[in-house]
Amino acid sequence: MRIVTDTHAHTLASGHAYNTIKEMAQTAKENGLEILALTEHAPNMPGSCHEFYFHNLRVVPRKQCGIELLLGTEANIMDENGTLDLDSHTLKQMDIVIASIHGPCYGASKSKEENTKAYIKAMENPYVNIIGHPDDGRFPVDYEVLAKAAKEKGVLLEVNNSSLRPGGFRQDTRKNALEMLKYCKMYETMITLGSDAHIDVDAGNFSYALEVLKEADFPETLIAGTSVEKLKQCLRRK
Repeated sequence: MRIVTDTHAHTLASGHAYNTIKEMAQTAKENGLEILALTEHAPNMPGSCHEFYFHNLRVVPRKQCGIELLLGTEANIMDENGTLDLDSHTLKQMDIVIASIHGPCYGASKSKEENTKAYIKAMENPYVNIIGHPDDGRFPVDYEVLAKAAKEKGVLLEVNNSSLRPGGFRQDTRKNALEMLKYCKMYETMITLGSDAHIDVDAGNFSYALEVLKEADFPETLIAGTSVEKLKQCLRRK
């Protein structure tokens, strides 16, 4: 199975990543990708860029180094009501929008029901395409409810390669990813693979994610990133 799109990566603009747009694009091309999404952390993440950064993305060429770029954001889910830290005016200008829970923005973990509600409410935002790394055991989720809602609302659930890296700070990610995939398979919910690269060499690195997909015997038909057109069809659903 060949994955040609990476829907989650960061540049220097996110504050704790290490490469420029062009460096990320060049390495992504060398790693066999056809599309790379650069999804900078939204402003409430400590150290990230101001919302003006996102307003000005229109000036950046979407073809660089022989690869297509999708320029967008990883917005922060701020509470159990799915509130995001960028407004609709900004989000609708993005090529792609991920909504994720991060501790510095969401605060302490809430109940499984509240965390699940936070994701589902975020999915209801008309500009959200992807739920990012819903695998973190620090923020427990009802994966059956999540998979059913994502199917209904046309949102992709992410298998995050960085989450699965041994020694990572997120908890029980492999177990949780396998449970999520079980329900995605059951309800025919589409998924996407994101490297969550914060350095160029990781652009298009899905080594840990592919191991989990193999263990889950997950069908290729439900993976958005196996072709450019397939991914774009999924994004157009929103």
